[in-house]
Amino acid sequence: MQNQLLSRLRTRRGVIGSWLNLASPIATELLAHTGFDFLVVDTEHSPTDTETLIQMLQAMQGTPVAPLARVMGNDVNLIKRVLDAGVHGIVIPMVNTPDEARRAIASCRYPPQGVRSVGGLRPPLSFGVPRAEYLAEANHEVLVALQVEHTDTLSRLEEIAALPGFDCLFVGPNDLCASLGLPPLLEPTYPTYEAALQYIVTVAQRHEKVAGILTGTASTARQRWEQGFRLIAIGSDAALMTGAAQAVVTAAREFRGD
Repeated sequence: MQNQLLSRLRTRRGVIGSWLNLASPIATELLAHTGFDFLVVDTEHSPTDTETLIQMLQAMQGTPVAPLARVMGNDVNLIKRVLDAGVHGIVIPMVNTPDEARRAIASCRYPPQGVRSVGGLRPPLSFGVPRAEYLAEANHEVLVALQVEHTDTLSRLEEIAALPGFDCLFVGPNDLCASLGLPPLLEPTYPTYEAALQYIVTVAQRHEKVAGILTGTASTARQRWEQGFRLIAIGSDAALMTGAAQAVVTAAREFRGD
């Protein structure tokens, strides 16, 4: 069993993906065939329930894209439900202290490394391996990303990054800005925010963790790539759809003479 997304990250190659907020298996299937390395189903800020999550993961099956999901919170039961749906990686929001990080990591790993309970029909199917192989390899092959979204996290980042058992420090731009006392934006340019990003990359690299971030455009993604981020999401199903539609409407109004 091998998680191809993790393999790329472990060999210092980066990955590019997008976010899924529409709770739509059809939109998921379309994006899964476009060439993204990964797609993140957002169960925190979208109407996606567990049944819809599974349908969206099934829509990715058989494509090269890696299915990831963000949970609603750092809770062992929420994490268990998402892992048992068959994701290849999980994003856990608002991990603000070392103790919260330890709890998140333990929830994602089977004993003796953690407290994840054994169950779920989809995980072996998602990786295309027998159940016994999944149980033996999941602790090493399921990507775990802890979100950096608060100044409390920044103040304890060295301690958090030094913990074993997780792979990625993933920045949530809007919440991190809000915590820094700045107007929330997906692509901010505030000097304080930029300094925080550079610090996160430096700490991640020092502890052999991947730095990840959500961006809104390919140009910003390139900037973050050059900064050292290696797991980068660009936009979302909703943003990509509305952005393309707005461009068409703008062009149509121009030739209509509006």
